Parts: sequence; structure tokens; C-alpha cells
Amino acid sequence: MSIEKVRAYFQPLGIANRIREFEVSSATVELAAVAVGVEGARIAKSLSFKVGDKPIIIVVAGDAKIDNGKYKAQFHTKAKMLTHEEAHSLIGHDVGGVCPFALPEDVSVYLDVSLRRFETVFPAAGSDNSAIELSCAELERYASNFVEWVDVCKAWQ
Repeated sequence: MSIEKVRAYFQPLGIANRIREFEVSSATVELAAVAVGVEGARIAKSLSFKVGDKPIIIVVAGDAKIDNGKYKAQFHTKAKMLTHEEAHSLIGHDVGGVCPFALPEDVSVYLDVSLRRFETVFPAAGSDNSAIELSCAELERYASNFVEWVDVCKAWQ
């Protein structure tokens, strides 16, 4: 199960005990905001795309949307989200629990600047009923295969 992979990934980092599991679904921004008890914008949603034949994850604020022009300028290709099946097989987490932790080595992680306005954010932890509260610096430090901060979103300013 993906949450167990994330828990094992966090164990040597000393933060496995910070994972929160809920009795209710946190599979969407709206559901996660209710489960966690924060505004939806503070939910760090992990969006999975394909750039060439490589999967990537971009973690964005819950109220942000991908700006196709900015995405194309950053990645030199059109934004093409992974299917549910591709997310499962290429990322190792199912949709609703996709997160930037415990990933295969070929999955690059980018963090969008839309997150930086918050002291802490809440990404999923590998399941559709989990989250972990992290500062942006912690998110950068603990994300698997972190590449860089990007500015590829709109509708959040």
C-alpha cells in the first residue's frame, strides 16, 4: 500500500509520526480541506504529467490551476496529465493519494510558487485519506527527486 511506502520513506527522516490518517476521504482538495480543517488553498495537490516519456509531479496550491502557456514555456511541451492507470504504474501512488514522496527515481518533482504564500501546506501521504503538514522548506527537503521551484499556475493570485 502506498501509505506504507511513504511511512517507510519518512521513517529515517524522523517524520513518519506526522502523517495524519482520516476516517473520511481526502482524495480531492475540497475533501482534504474538510478532513484537515483548513482552507482548500493550503492543500498541496500533486499533479502528475508526462514530459516526453518521463513522468513528473508538480505540487501546487489547492486553489491553483495549471496555466498552459507557462507550463509550455517551462517544459517545452503541452501539459498532458497521466491517466489513472499511468499514475498507478509510473508514479506508484493512486489518484487521490498521489504525493511527492517515496517515488521511483525517474519521477522528477517540481514545486509551484503558488505554495510559498503559506507557512505550512498539506500534501497527501500516499493514500486517499492521509496528509502531512509541512513547511515549504520541508516539502522541498523531503520530496523525492526534487528539481526546482516553478511558476506554472494561474487563478491563485
